[in-house]
Amino acid sequence: MSTEDRVREALRGVVDPELGRNLVELGMVREVRAEDGKVAVTIALTTLSCPLRGSIAEDVRNAVQRLPGVSAIDVQLTAMNDEERARAFGKAQAPQAPLAESVNNIGSVFAVMSGKGGVGKSLVTGLLAVALRRRGLRVGILDADLTGPSVPKMFGLRDRPQPGQIGLLPVRSRSGIPIISINLFLEREDEAVIWRGPMVASAIKQFWGDVEWGDLDYMFVDLPPGTSDAPLTVLQSLPLAGTVIVSSPQDLAGMVVRKAARMAERLSVPIVGAVENMSYFACPDSGKQYEVFGHSRAEQLSNELGAPLLAKLPIDPTAADLCDRGQVEDYRAETVEQLGSAFLAAAAKRARAGAVR
Repeated sequence: MSTEDRVREALRGVVDPELGRNLVELGMVREVRAEDGKVAVTIALTTLSCPLRGSIAEDVRNAVQRLPGVSAIDVQLTAMNDEERARAFGKAQAPQAPLAESVNNIGSVFAVMSGKGGVGKSLVTGLLAVALRRRGLRVGILDADLTGPSVPKMFGLRDRPQPGQIGLLPVRSRSGIPIISINLFLEREDEAVIWRGPMVASAIKQFWGDVEWGDLDYMFVDLPPGTSDAPLTVLQSLPLAGTVIVSSPQDLAGMVVRKAARMAERLSVPIVGAVENMSYFACPDSGKQYEVFGHSRAEQLSNELGAPLLAKLPIDPTAADLCDRGQVEDYRAETVEQLGSAFLAAAAKRARAGAVR
């Protein structure tokens, strides 16, 4: 194989983040020249004003420099002509429409968000699903935290999603909760997912449209912290009935959480309720409650959001231990049942008010 051919083969590993396909398949590799270890590559972008042009050029350099015998790489960027652009966009639009989405029957979808990391969004997501499942409801979890997924670990899931008749089958927990998460596709659970925003958005849309969820009464979407690509994709692309906001007692956490709430409001997604996690620690001997992270601000946050307070969850070593062992479904506490009841009441009230979209 010539050096030029090896370069083109290496560039099959470089993906245009916006179109979701490699540069060779898209016809963007216009020219490759190689002589005495020096390689020159000309990449034709759909437009020279592409905001990701620098990143694409860097990915090309990295891919080629890894080849044996390459001592230097020069990357030139140009723009596609009309014929090349038509071929590229034609290929980019080739994937079939998500058939699974057209046959899924999902009642109400709620995002669990915070803006702040480490406040327990995944725990609240899991507990909500478990509480509703115990009531006989059909509940699913879409783990949209692609860079820090923890839902499979909490539920003790290791199996990979298998192909169904028209899409992927989610992995089911012991109590029958269907779950999809990027960690279920990785060789190792601690493998890093290093993706740019467009790839993150594409994966979330596939988790929604290409998975055979079947009939569900409720779906909970576990969001990562922040207000960028993943939360934006969920809030704009999925038919959300509302969001559940999770916070902790610290004022710093509350400030960041309010950013997420403002994001939901700006995108016209209603907030159905708030949860304060790590609100207190109950001494197992005396039952006395200690506010380890400061005085509770749950009621204040609820008033600021104009949404009911669903629960004040304690710091509970039992819950942490069960999550570490993949047995969150075995956790039983009065606060969990209260959380489920309060959520169902708040969701029903929001639906009656005509807020479900």
